[in-house]
Amino acid sequence: MTGLIILAAGESSRLGQPKQNLLYNGKTLLQNAIEAGQKSECEEVIVVLGANSHKITPVTGATILHNADWKEGMASSIRMAITEINKSSLVDKAIIMLCDQPFVSPELLNTMIYKQVETGKFIAACTYNNTIGVPALFHRKLFTKLLQLQGRDGAKRILKDHPNDIVKIQFNNGAIDIDTLADYEQLLNLKAN
Repeated sequence: MTGLIILAAGESSRLGQPKQNLLYNGKTLLQNAIEAGQKSECEEVIVVLGANSHKITPVTGATILHNADWKEGMASSIRMAITEINKSSLVDKAIIMLCDQPFVSPELLNTMIYKQVETGKFIAACTYNNTIGVPALFHRKLFTKLLQLQGRDGAKRILKDHPNDIVKIQFNNGAIDIDTLADYEQLLNLKAN
């Protein structure tokens, strides 16, 4: 079984408002991310909120975790979500993604699951803009490493430490994420074209 972790605890400081609430295709970025998970072969969807959680538009279809330690950085959210996933021994894989990558689709998530199973690699990670990053799938054998992350370290730390354990998934639109108002305006212009 595969669990999906959607990291949505950041304060969106450069944007000046919670990016989770930005509308895209008639739904919030967060709801779009949840629905991608629901329509995929992921059996469980977990959302980690933190900063601005009281301002986030309510969402359905996911287990919502509230990370009081969000100021520590992404590692605290990853640890919290992996601890939650570890409660079920049936979950042997976890995909970590961000709520502000609007082009993540159920098909992409499924491809990650299939490629990991097909290759037997412990990680399936997306490549874009000459980098490798999230969404990234981690086999249970790496959950302990994820639980050891500290501070601002995210999943990228594990990717750097295990380059030979990765099957790469091309995801050109993975480079599109929303950090500023200009990013959001670009996204809306992409949709209009």
